[in-house]
Amino acid sequence: MTNSPASGAVSRRDFLAASSGLIVAAVLPLRTRAQGAPSDFEPNAFIRIAPDNIVTVFVKHIEFGQGPFTGLATLVAEELDADWSQMRAEAAPADVKLYANALFGVQGTGGSTAIASSYEPMRKAGAAAKAMLVAAAAEAWDAPVNEIAVTKGVIRHAASGREGQFGDFAEAAAAQTPPENPALKTRDQFKLIGTSLPKLDSSAKSDGSATFTLDVYRDNMLTAVVAHPDKFGAVVGAFDDAAARAVPGVVDVRKTGRGIAVYGENTFAALRGRAALDITWDDSGAETRSTAALAQDFIAAVQKPGAVAAARGDIDSAFDEKTVGDATILEAEYVFPFLAHAPMEPLDGVIEQRGEEVEVWMGSQIQTTDHQVLAGVLGVEPAAITLNTMLAGGSFGRRAQPSSEFAAELADVFKATDRSRPVKFLWTREDDIRGGFYRPLTVHKLKAAITPGGEITAWDQTIASQSVVVGSPFEAMIENGIDSTMVEGARDFYYKAANLRVSAHIMPSKVPVLWWRSVGHTHTAYAIETFIDELLAAADKDPVEGRLALLQDERAREAAVLKRVADMMDWGRAPTPGAQFGVAVHKSFNTYVAEIAEVANEGSTPRVLNVWAAVDCGQPVNPNVIKAQIEGGVGYGLGAMMFNEITLGEGGAVEQSNFHDYRSIRIGEMPNIDVAVIDSSEAPTGVGEPGVPPAAPAVGNALRRLTGATPRRLPLMSPMA
Repeated sequence: MTNSPASGAVSRRDFLAASSGLIVAAVLPLRTRAQGAPSDFEPNAFIRIAPDNIVTVFVKHIEFGQGPFTGLATLVAEELDADWSQMRAEAAPADVKLYANALFGVQGTGGSTAIASSYEPMRKAGAAAKAMLVAAAAEAWDAPVNEIAVTKGVIRHAASGREGQFGDFAEAAAAQTPPENPALKTRDQFKLIGTSLPKLDSSAKSDGSATFTLDVYRDNMLTAVVAHPDKFGAVVGAFDDAAARAVPGVVDVRKTGRGIAVYGENTFAALRGRAALDITWDDSGAETRSTAALAQDFIAAVQKPGAVAAARGDIDSAFDEKTVGDATILEAEYVFPFLAHAPMEPLDGVIEQRGEEVEVWMGSQIQTTDHQVLAGVLGVEPAAITLNTMLAGGSFGRRAQPSSEFAAELADVFKATDRSRPVKFLWTREDDIRGGFYRPLTVHKLKAAITPGGEITAWDQTIASQSVVVGSPFEAMIENGIDSTMVEGARDFYYKAANLRVSAHIMPSKVPVLWWRSVGHTHTAYAIETFIDELLAAADKDPVEGRLALLQDERAREAAVLKRVADMMDWGRAPTPGAQFGVAVHKSFNTYVAEIAEVANEGSTPRVLNVWAAVDCGQPVNPNVIKAQIEGGVGYGLGAMMFNEITLGEGGAVEQSNFHDYRSIRIGEMPNIDVAVIDSSEAPTGVGEPGVPPAAPAVGNALRRLTGATPRRLPLMSPMA
């Protein structure tokens, strides 16, 4: 039986065929009229209004738990004056002309930009749709447009007592011309923006009706898995597939670009067949250094400055004896491990060819590059491929691959067949944990001087890490030897320092690396915030008051969240007996977050009791979603700090494989979390990632106050603990 995606995705053909009514293009005044019965109102490429009054918003960003289905639908509903009960959301087709992320230039999700990039366009789309509905009602009732009002999805003309719903005017509204620049509400007129509306996708995800890639089954479909080498850079030398082919249900075995693919009538057969393969790997071009050896190379690199990312004053003379005076000089070295993304849903995709057309279902985070790569590998025109963006069970950066490696492998696995049968291609949890594309191993060296009065006179920070973009289509991001994602949060040093240098070394390795949730901020925030805490302690300054005094004058929003979080938990009070407080503040993705953690030592195991967080992400769209993202970010950051590390053993093979040795934080280990969302009139910014960076340093600072030492090598505990 064929099981196509339900409301979580829509193919380009279905989108066009079912679009009977009004479609408004958010790239106003573009108008897209679809073919079909004239019963739906589709005022733009982002909105469809059906005769039953259901308003469907087509969301160009992947929904993997961070809330764009709800957030973007809220923006439309606000300007449309719809009732929330009539709102729905679906994934938009892959179409860079209609659905490009305004901040990227391609259709894609990342950098916590979904709301930030769509705030005004989606509101304009809703306002345009409302204007067209009102115009249609005014014509039908022979009434002035300015006498027509819309409230909670009901259109009214008070003078005549007439009223109707959106569906009543869908067909007539489709004939209206979309306004080029519809007026938007002022902030004081908001009814939905800023309200904790229920998420649109929660019910379907709770009752199991939501469609993920794993739920997609096509008639006569094969399931494929690939045996990859255990060392990065190794290739197939020789293989014997006789035992694999003898497994019941195995249909075929093929050599592909990255390994040996096994095709089965079902997942079980494919996995058993893969296990039966006899493969000799050629390791001559592989990364054979262990993690310890790699770390030593990185540590050696930071002993000297690298390419300069930020500088002011004269750092070379700032540490001279005459210059330093009575200031205290501290030095520190931090080592951050490789980290896997470990989303609950590993990578998967379904691909089917019908005649000259190809249809793909996958959790695509950067649709434009995935689309292009699929077409390139299959040797077809991009127009022949329909890419359905599915709901995904997390990502944390795992699906945002600069070179679309998974899309390429999906196409390669399919291309190796005769294409007569659809193929579902799966990565198992073990494939994902061992498969690379980790947060890079990173080393920081810091040296700073602080006066008895709490002034930083010198700050020198050197970073060594792999670059995510070297060798990728995004390599142009590197300027003057600097990958900005390696130094973000450090080059924009937010504390006062008369003399400063931030520099970086791009280190070579064959271990595949990738952006990880909050990218460079995951390590720069930890290094800066724990080192600042040590400097303030050396000057006998309070961690909160000392930070407030050091923040640069233009850093009012960092100061505001820091003051708010301190007020929330009554900073200055005594902690729980046997516990201590730690604080951290950090700006990432234009969002400001301060967190305070209360940490106890229970034997040899740190226990995070409470976390308080204050967040300024501009105009809040849905405070409940914001709080959930900050809570999730705290949990994600604490789990990584406590337990997570990918290690390469002697010879270069990855030593972890699943959640038993690369484990997540458990529900009983989660602290109580209290989140305050700052009410702001600034433009909205992201919340998917900014909760992560301050979490670990807040805990690290509490541990320093408990034990006298800052953890400088993470994680804190063995993954097996």
